[in-house]
Amino acid sequence: MTAVLNALASFFLLAVTAVFAQNAVFSRALGVSRLVRLVGDSAVSNRTFGLLLGVILLISSPLAWLCSQAMTDWEYRRAVRPLLFILCAALAYLLVMYLIQWLHAPHAKELIAVLPLATFNTAVLGPLLIADTQSFTLPQTLGFAVGSAVGYMLAVAIVAEGQRKLQSESVPAPFRGLPITLIYIGILALAIYGFTGHMVSI
Repeated sequence: MTAVLNALASFFLLAVTAVFAQNAVFSRALGVSRLVRLVGDSAVSNRTFGLLLGVILLISSPLAWLCSQAMTDWEYRRAVRPLLFILCAALAYLLVMYLIQWLHAPHAKELIAVLPLATFNTAVLGPLLIADTQSFTLPQTLGFAVGSAVGYMLAVAIVAEGQRKLQSESVPAPFRGLPITLIYIGILALAIYGFTGHMVSI
């Protein structure tokens, strides 16, 4: 019972850490280009993208953890690891696509159209590599994966809200659009960076 409680505590601790202190976008810059396009893309639902990203991470993270455990003694482990993790994401992609088609999910066409974007990006590969580099246990890996997906969607929501505010006439014309968005993300990244205990050097 104690081992189960410790595993749950570890899961939630890593999930909360990934949402806030180790936010995939603001502290790691994972998926920033996709985030900027996603916020301004009316054809792609933020919720749909976030849900698929979370499902892909939840499926691929235990597969990546198993691969990592199986290749602990490999001489060229570091060189092969990214390729294996991409294969784990590809397996998760195939599984989710099969489930969408098998369950005849509502809005299946929309889900299948967004699925490649939610699978093959740094917001998926990054957490898998970070979890492996930090030698996380399986519960910690799952917690970090879930927290990374939630944190990514939190970042999308914050940037989307910020873009609405940044459409003000007081923003100088040369800075409107992408430049002010990137400045805004950079300021948020500095704020999140402070959560990790780092100080900006003077």
